[in-house]
Amino acid sequence: LIVGRKGTGKTKRLVEHANEAVEKSSGNVVVIEKGSNLTYDISHGARLINIESYGIQGADALGGFLCGICAGNYDVTDIFVDSTFKIIGQDMKVLTAFVEKMNRLSALADTKITLLISADQSALPEEIRKISVAV
Repeated sequence: LIVGRKGTGKTKRLVEHANEAVEKSSGNVVVIEKGSNLTYDISHGARLINIESYGIQGADALGGFLCGICAGNYDVTDIFVDSTFKIIGQDMKVLTAFVEKMNRLSALADTKITLLISADQSALPEEIRKISVAV
């Protein structure tokens, strides 16, 4: 988890990590965003997905979408999700359950999943703070 308030450089960090993953990965890298702001920043070697194109809204829908990506593509090594709160909402209990589900999916599919959370790290539940990096 990459955490920070709006304007702190989370998306820039995502772009750096995603492009680095494309260079190092022997599989596929997927970047999910809400909108199409990253088109020119993300390496063409990554699969860039505008989540709005698929009508995905809410934690269950996003979780199912990510499970489908992993199930349908055995060689996905990295998934990056920008603007997580804009997709799943800002309920902390929902976030905690979603992160737990993504941790299980990550282990099951052997895929690194990175979520960007637009919030002050101190406002997050303890279990989320422990596994997050503040920007």
